Amino acid sequence: MTAESAGIDLGRRLREAGETELETLVDGHFPAIDPQVARQVFRNPFLTRAVIERLAASPTLLSAYEVRMEIARHPRSPQILALRLLPGLHWPDLLRIGLDTRLHPIVRRSAETRIAERMPGFAVGEKIFLARSGSQALLAQLRSDPTPRVIEALLENPRLSEGLLMPLVTSETTSPTVLGIVAAHPRWGVRYPLRLALCRNPRTPLERVLSHLPLLKKLDLESIASDARLKLPVRRRATLLTRG
Repeated sequence: MTAESAGIDLGRRLREAGETELETLVDGHFPAIDPQVARQVFRNPFLTRAVIERLAASPTLLSAYEVRMEIARHPRSPQILALRLLPGLHWPDLLRIGLDTRLHPIVRRSAETRIAERMPGFAVGEKIFLARSGSQALLAQLRSDPTPRVIEALLENPRLSEGLLMPLVTSETTSPTVLGIVAAHPRWGVRYPLRLALCRNPRTPLERVLSHLPLLKKLDLESIASDARLKLPVRRRATLLTRG
């Protein structure tokens, strides 16, 4: 049997072993467990904290990125060990850890914090990916990004909520382009609280506001009609609608 086939056989045995057998195999074949074989251990549903700690004690195994990643994202890994390994992981792996509900909340939040710390240096494409698939904590940071493509991706994220979006549409520092994107969105632009906030924001594009005004309640139209911050055409249109 070649060294490669022996490694494949050992990996299969480690992956399929029961709890007691797994510990025996790891102890008995520890010198032969390389990073590739070690990854098979993490596919075993009977993997225990003790075996994870045994693998993590090997400098050779821990020097391999794949092993560090497997340890950090396994639910049975000691919390302190997982936290220690997070800083050295790539952000896509940190994202997966942050979204994994099997993991301890402290580990998940730490992974999200590591991503947030790196986010200022991310390229637009990376921010778009995060906006489309990130957690609510990351969306809270991304919603202030000035890039329209990032906001378009954020609006498609199933984890986005009205509460997370409201600070964006109420802020007078948000660009008209971004406000227009939200106002035109088929899911978010039709929600009454957001629609009202967009109509009350002086920076929302005029054509978007005028299209939304007829869908507002009379009391809200009266408030808009008397708001000196808003454009004159908006106030006039709101006044006319209150008389309709």
